[in-house]
Amino acid sequence: METRQRDLTPDLFEPAGTAAKDAEKISGPSVGFWKDSWIRLKKNKAAVVSLVVIVLLLVMAFILGPLISPYASNEQDLGRSYRDPTGGFWFGTDKFGRDMFVRVWEGTRVSLYIAFLAAALDIFLGVTYGAVSGLLGGKTDSVMQRAIEVLVGIPSLVVAILVMVVLDPGIITLSIAVGLTGWVTMARIVRGRVMQLKEQEFTLASLSLGAGKRRLLTKHLIPNALGPIIITVMFTVPSAIFYEAVLSFIGLGIQVPNASLGSLISDGAKEMRFHAYLLLVPAAVFSVLMLTFNVLGDGLRDALDPRMRK
Repeated sequence: METRQRDLTPDLFEPAGTAAKDAEKISGPSVGFWKDSWIRLKKNKAAVVSLVVIVLLLVMAFILGPLISPYASNEQDLGRSYRDPTGGFWFGTDKFGRDMFVRVWEGTRVSLYIAFLAAALDIFLGVTYGAVSGLLGGKTDSVMQRAIEVLVGIPSLVVAILVMVVLDPGIITLSIAVGLTGWVTMARIVRGRVMQLKEQEFTLASLSLGAGKRRLLTKHLIPNALGPIIITVMFTVPSAIFYEAVLSFIGLGIQVPNASLGSLISDGAKEMRFHAYLLLVPAAVFSVLMLTFNVLGDGLRDALDPRMRK
């Protein structure tokens, strides 16, 4: 013990000589919320693969698909009816001799159009309604939430069918039918987030400096609720694709000669016994779209959730 005490000399307790300005420096680079979320998303291999697959499907549907094949989507030739998938017709042909390769990608494009329009309607109505309800609170919030409960009590598929029966079938009509009741989930999520944020210090500081309710929503509350909004949109897109497929399958969706994934699956189901490729190809694209958007949505939920940080 005495030997150890003699080894402890005063020079061992002198300051390390670090400058005061260096003492305040952070050892690592500053990482913001979005950059940190992107870093954690890249660690999720399933989400990254899903993102790549979605980009490839978008490129094929909107750019390359119609350019690769020399045939038009509605070009008919009964002399080449029901040709199996070959080098000349990669996805085969239907009973009218139309190239299924072009029609599948056209149907994918139409389904994505409808899904994105429905998601835009979801954002516009859901975010606006939920943010206003959460900010105002009190009796106004109570009345607005009772209205949402009434909409939730009505089956969304019934509302979509009624809209399709009343209005002329088309992309806009389908988007309205799909998005008419789908925005209520977004509204509830945004309302809860706004009610949580408006009690925090930065909101009170903004109000004390004279910020109005409109500025408070657009500059502070909604930007800080972007995480839940993005996640909800990622789950809205596959849900809209599914509803479009259901409506088209029962004959209330896209009408001939146009095509969507739902209408192609409906037509393929009638030919499944002898020409299974007419069903399998659009069903495979539909399944991949549903799977990748849901997996990417799960990955974004984990990446944007502050509670998942380590």
